[in-house]
Amino acid sequence: MRADRLVSLVLLLRQRGRLSAETLARELEVSTRTVLRDIEALSAAGVPVYAERGRHGGFALLPGFRTELTGLNHDEALALLVAGSRRGAQAFGLGSALASAMLKVVDALPESQRDTAAGVAERLLIDPETDLLSRRLVAEEVPDPIAAEVRRAVFAGHKLRIHYAAMNETSKWRTVDPIGLVTVRDQGYLLATRSGADRTYRLSRILAAEELAEPAQRPDRVDLDRAWQERSARFRSGDDQVTVLVRVNPVRREDLVGTALAVLAEEAEADGWLRMEVTFQDSRHAEWALWQLSTNAEALAPQWLRTALRNRAAAIATRYEGPAES
Repeated sequence: MRADRLVSLVLLLRQRGRLSAETLARELEVSTRTVLRDIEALSAAGVPVYAERGRHGGFALLPGFRTELTGLNHDEALALLVAGSRRGAQAFGLGSALASAMLKVVDALPESQRDTAAGVAERLLIDPETDLLSRRLVAEEVPDPIAAEVRRAVFAGHKLRIHYAAMNETSKWRTVDPIGLVTVRDQGYLLATRSGADRTYRLSRILAAEELAEPAQRPDRVDLDRAWQERSARFRSGDDQVTVLVRVNPVRREDLVGTALAVLAEEAEADGWLRMEVTFQDSRHAEWALWQLSTNAEALAPQWLRTALRNRAAAIATRYEGPAES
């Protein structure tokens, strides 16, 4: 880890020039004392780093010093820089590694291309944290030690022991055979088998993880995309799922599709609204999703859903009948 940090420190100084110990500590997520020790180690290794005293002082490299990182052309570096703006790495606990990699990508470019690539990358934004309505898209947090332990077991092909908190169940320890990692809309999942049966675990619900020495029972090769599609199909056909017939204003179609598990049928009506047949995870999910659409949607069937929405609307109307209580 220290070797990676030393490389990152050199790249920061190359790309930004003189930086204070406090700035370096903030960028590298370490203490200023650690930065000072790293500076001493670099000097001892022959890296021409020197200190400038005074109010605007800091650390800098002698002009012309360059690390030996080559092999990327402009478009390759730009592609990596754009990919680096995605938040998927956070789901697997690779955020700090990604930041370090981006420094190396920029430094690998010829000087004539470095500023151009960085400037172009600034004009591309992938998956911002909020949409046009200022709704925040919150990525799930996975502690780095847990993510690292899961990654090691997946890559090494070892069994994994996890303390898992399934929804509406008491958390407990399970030993699984990890197959791969998937991220969907900033949510990370572990695909695994347990006693030979397929299992899918959300990373944010893993409370602790321990890589075991025992080899995992799994095939040598895996098609993760196919495995994910198969598990998604099984999930959508679960016993608690409900199918709903609904009319929706086309301006809210994407909101409905974004919350439903699947769209089974869709057609336009004479008034421009859409008649859609969609499935939800359960009755509570269906009621919640249709309520979010307010008057821009109407549940046509089943009747229990129409009744539930009517009762909810009646309760709201009753609440606001009179003046507010002081």
